[in-house]
Amino acid sequence: MRDEEKAKDQLIKELQKMREKVAGLEEVKLDYKQLDKKLKQSFKKLQKIIEGTANIITKVVETRDPYSIGHQQKVSKLATAIAQEMKLTQEKIEGTKIASLVHDIGKVNLPTEIISKPDKLIEVEFNLVKNYPRVGYDILRKVDFPWPIAEIVYQHQEKIDGSGYPRGLKADKICIEAKILGVANVVEAMTSYKSYRPALSIDEALIEISKNKNILFDPEVVDTCLKLFKEKGFKFES
Repeated sequence: MRDEEKAKDQLIKELQKMREKVAGLEEVKLDYKQLDKKLKQSFKKLQKIIEGTANIITKVVETRDPYSIGHQQKVSKLATAIAQEMKLTQEKIEGTKIASLVHDIGKVNLPTEIISKPDKLIEVEFNLVKNYPRVGYDILRKVDFPWPIAEIVYQHQEKIDGSGYPRGLKADKICIEAKILGVANVVEAMTSYKSYRPALSIDEALIEISKNKNILFDPEVVDTCLKLFKEKGFKFES
């Protein structure tokens, strides 16, 4: 009987130890959940701060070009919708959104007479303009964003056939966020009034990007953009 009692006592002790370990694990699990919640809350606050900063940058650009008022916000709305419809990761969606809000920051380096010129730019002027994504990159790369914002801005005027600027990147050398931003930027720009031309209708803009699908623009991005406007009822806010 003594052996049985000893075995029973030993078993009880082992069960108690196991219960203590389980309780410890539950406590760690609870601490992890609380920590995870705090981290998520902090990240959301950080996102709001970044978005607020991005909107300030947008306002600075708009003060130098009255025709660009609302442009970056509209581009961001469309680019974000395309990224979501393409089911990109949340990280890429957020990166696309923020990069779209600041994609014209490099234009602060351009002379006002070029930015607001009422006629089409001559070659020398356009060559100056083609450098603005690089200027934007140089400004933004100094900021430690959680996303590759500087590189997305650097690439957003590139075209998949290599005819874009400033580096002449082709196809897979262009990140998907920049491909999305590029299409959203073109669509919004074409449907907005400029000092040197009237605004196109959204249908005309969609026809234009369709013509250049797989030439200048990524086909999946173009198809998704068309789907948003034609099937999902997407509209730019007036």
